[in-house]
Amino acid sequence: MDWKEQVLQNVKLTRESFLKLLKFTEKEKNCFLENLHQKIIQNKQEIIKENEKDVKICLKKNYTNAFIDRLKLDEKRIDKIAKTIKDVLSLPDPVGKKINEIVRPNGLKIVKIRVPIGVIGIIYESRPDVTVEASILCIKSGNGVILRGGKEAKNTNIKLVNLIKDALKQSGLPENIVNLITVGGRKSVKYLLQLYQYIDLIIPRGGYSLIKTVVENSYIPVIKHYAGVCHTYVDKDANLQIAWKVVLNAKVQRPATCNATETLLVHKDIAKDFLPQMAELFKQYNVEMRGCEETLKILPDIKRADENDWYTEYLDLIISIKIVNSLEEAIEHINKYGTHHSDAIITENKGSAEKFLKNVDSAAVYHNASTRFTDGGEFGLGAEIGISTDKIHARGPMGLEELTTYKYLIYGNGQIRE
Repeated sequence: MDWKEQVLQNVKLTRESFLKLLKFTEKEKNCFLENLHQKIIQNKQEIIKENEKDVKICLKKNYTNAFIDRLKLDEKRIDKIAKTIKDVLSLPDPVGKKINEIVRPNGLKIVKIRVPIGVIGIIYESRPDVTVEASILCIKSGNGVILRGGKEAKNTNIKLVNLIKDALKQSGLPENIVNLITVGGRKSVKYLLQLYQYIDLIIPRGGYSLIKTVVENSYIPVIKHYAGVCHTYVDKDANLQIAWKVVLNAKVQRPATCNATETLLVHKDIAKDFLPQMAELFKQYNVEMRGCEETLKILPDIKRADENDWYTEYLDLIISIKIVNSLEEAIEHINKYGTHHSDAIITENKGSAEKFLKNVDSAAVYHNASTRFTDGGEFGLGAEIGISTDKIHARGPMGLEELTTYKYLIYGNGQIRE
């Protein structure tokens, strides 16, 4: 069997399994999650062992520190995966939930309910935690899932998918509801994107080039986020203690993530009071600063920012800094250079905060809080299958509800249309 036949067979099996999954109850799906939770805990050392193989290969190939950070699993991160399973287990199953009900003048009762999307293809790079998160969210919401992870995490992903399949089998659910594609190299991605007869939605998770490739080649609807050029704006009415703390967290807590702040905007009236101490805090964490001309007058020893910096998602300990003349200029800058992901204002002025929240065109907009909170778990979704910067059909962190669509149930007693 060549790689194309193998991919097609896996996709067809997932499609068949999706149709079987429709009959299973929330209780049965939760049983699977309980069993998977136990298997993840019991096999922690085996997962780490397989992950170490992947990390070792990538270190030899001189992958970046940010890439290795996304790839690596240790006990703490596996415990977090296990907790995520428990969190999803505790959430209500959205399938069958009534959205709306009306009775028409002719007596027809029309009920709108949530239903699974179908088979979802997840195309992602180095993060093996996605393997589990995508699987549990898809299964709980009644969907089948095709996983096409990066070759860099191959050993880890195979181990995790085997545990998922074991838990499905143990719970009486169809084990082919989840399938991992490990053959065909890059060609398999383009081939998957043509299988619109069997796959209903594609969600890419990774860098710009991966997402661009998916969008340009897909015959299947795609939900994506291109990049996370996130901003924090320190307003003239900011509490400086809050501003220093929040900006530092937004940049350094985990800089390789899409919700880390990449650009710091500072109102000109507060810049001289705010920036020197902020720069000292950044230096403690080895953050490279790149500033506009006005910023360089206050911080003369940092690098000069150019036009490209305002568009750049660094995913590293680098931040660009711009001094602005007004709240309106900050909003204009964000809407021009941002990626509609996550942006924050630090201010004690309620009117300024409301104007910022209303006029910044992003999926998540914050007042006096770190952009790092844009995350399915932090939003109470249990986990996320991705953070969408699209506006249709989902926006922001995507949890169980975002993995459903709807249908209409129409109840009559012999009505005919005149």
